[in-house]
Amino acid sequence: MYTFNCKRFKWGWKEVSLIVWGPSAKLLAADTELQEHVVEMKEAGVKLLACKKCSDMYGVSNDLRRLGVDVKYMGKPLTDYLRDDNYRVITI
Repeated sequence: MYTFNCKRFKWGWKEVSLIVWGPSAKLLAADTELQEHVVEMKEAGVKLLACKKCSDMYGVSNDLRRLGVDVKYMGKPLTDYLRDDNYRVITI
């Protein structure tokens, strides 16, 4: 919800991204209720990303792409976010 609300209520972030990792990729590919929320986030302007290694491991990369998720290797991009003082990373 925080990711979606950041964009929807313009809480001051220039860019808001959701990165899907690990088993969450499999869950998102299978759960229509979650898919609806992700589509809503995309429509609000949230950048949707998923780790290709994880989604390939679960066989759901194409399913995530159909939802509008940018599936790519995320190790280096996440490291860049963590090193850049212009980004804040929140994990749960």
